[in-house]
Amino acid sequence: MSIEVPSKLYIDKLLKDGRNSSFAVARLASGIKTTALHAMADRIAGEEAAILAANTKDVDAIGKSLDSADARSRMKATVARVRLTADHIKEIVDRLHLIADLSDPVGMVTARQERPDGLQVSRVRVPIGVIGVISERNPLVMAESIALCLKSGNLCIFRGAAEWKWTLQALDAQLREAATASGIPGGSWVLIDREEKEVAIELMRSGKGGLDAIIVRGGAGLRKTVAEQTKVPILCDDGGLTHLYVDEDTDLPMAQNLVINSKIQLVGASNALDTLLVQQVIGRQFLPPLINRLLDQFKVEVRACPKTVALMGQMAMTGHTAIVPATDSDWQTPFAGPVLAIKMVEDLSEALKHIRAHGPCLTAAIATSRYESAIRFTREVDAGAVLVNTSTRLHAGDSFGMGTDVGLSTGKLHAKGPIGLDQLTCEKYVVFGMGQLRLPHPVPDTYFDAIMLKRP
Repeated sequence: MSIEVPSKLYIDKLLKDGRNSSFAVARLASGIKTTALHAMADRIAGEEAAILAANTKDVDAIGKSLDSADARSRMKATVARVRLTADHIKEIVDRLHLIADLSDPVGMVTARQERPDGLQVSRVRVPIGVIGVISERNPLVMAESIALCLKSGNLCIFRGAAEWKWTLQALDAQLREAATASGIPGGSWVLIDREEKEVAIELMRSGKGGLDAIIVRGGAGLRKTVAEQTKVPILCDDGGLTHLYVDEDTDLPMAQNLVINSKIQLVGASNALDTLLVQQVIGRQFLPPLINRLLDQFKVEVRACPKTVALMGQMAMTGHTAIVPATDSDWQTPFAGPVLAIKMVEDLSEALKHIRAHGPCLTAAIATSRYESAIRFTREVDAGAVLVNTSTRLHAGDSFGMGTDVGLSTGKLHAKGPIGLDQLTCEKYVVFGMGQLRLPHPVPDTYFDAIMLKRP
C-alpha cells in the first residue's frame, strides 16, 4: 500500500526540481524552442482521437459526481463546458503554431548607450524563472501557458481544474514526448496531477526559492484566494472592472455597437463590459433603444442608477421587462455574465471620478469624437488598457499584435494589460568595459603604475 506524500513535501520537492531544471530552460536556443513547439502542435493534431478519448473519461466522471436531483439539473451545462471537440483540438494546435512563430524575446536588447568613459551599457530581456499557473479554465490554457513559458525561457508549473484531469494528463503526455524528441530537456514544465486543494494552497504559499511569479486564470473566488495566500508577485489574474463612457460628442450608432460588442461578444470574458457610463445630456436619446435591445434581444439584466430607472420607468407598462435599481455593490462587481450596470453622469469629470472610485480598472474605453476628451481620458484613467472608440473586448494580446497572452494585468510593478512573451521576461543590465574604474581609485596612480611596469 503506497503512502501519499504530504502536500507541503510534495510541492517543496516539485519546486526544488523545477528550480534546477529552469536554468537549462533559460539557456535553450531559439531555434530549438521553435522547432519543438511546431512538433508539439503536430503531435496534438496527430493524437486528436486519444485526447478526445481522455476527455470522454472526464465527461463520464461528471455524471458519477452529480448524483442528486439538483446536481443532475446542472449536468448539461457542466458537460457542455468540459466536453472537447475537434474544433477545440484545432484551436490548441493553431495556438501552438502561432506561439512557435513569434519572435523569441530572450536576449533582446531593449536599450543601449555608450557612456563618456567608454562603458557600453545595455538592457537585455531575460526569463523571469519559475512561473506558477493556477487555472480553472479549459485545456487550451494549459497548452498556451506551457508554450508561452517555454518560448520565453521560463519553467511553467501548471495546476489545472479537476474537471479536466484525464484531458490534461493526455495533453501533457503528448506535448512532453514531442518536446523531448525535439531536444527539449525533461522537466521543462510541470503538470501538478494531484487534486487536493491543499496542494494548490501550498503552491500559492511557496516563497523564496520556489516560484518567482504566479498567474491566475479563473474566477473571483480563485483570485481572492491567491491574493490572500501567495508570497510571490501575481503576474496577472484577469481581475478588475471594465468601464465604457459614452461622451455627448460621439457617433451614437457607433457607441451602441461598442456597448453591444463589449457586453455580448463573450459575456463571461474578463474584458466584457461591467459598467456603462453615459453623459446625461444624451441619456434620453441614447439609452432607451440600447436598453430595449439589451433586455429583449440579448436577455441582459440591467442594473441602473436612479436617473436611468426614472427615464425607463414606463417600460414595464409597455410590455418590456423592467430594469433593476443598482446597489452600491453593483458598481464594484465584475459580473462575468449577462448583467450590466448603467449610470448617467453629468460630464467626463464625473465619469473619471466614478472609475477612480470603483477599481481596480482592468479595461476602460471612451466613445467620443472630441480629441480633448479622448486625450484626457487616456491620461487620467489608471487601467490595464485604455481604449478610444473601440470595443473593450479588443483588450487582448492578439488584438495588440502580441500573438497571444496568458492573461490581463492591472499591476503597477511589472506590466499592465495583456501578458505576452515580452511581459514574461524581465530586464537586466549587461555592461562591457575596458578596465574602467570607479574614481577615486584607492591605489595611488604612481604605485599602480609601478606594479603594472613590473609585470612580464
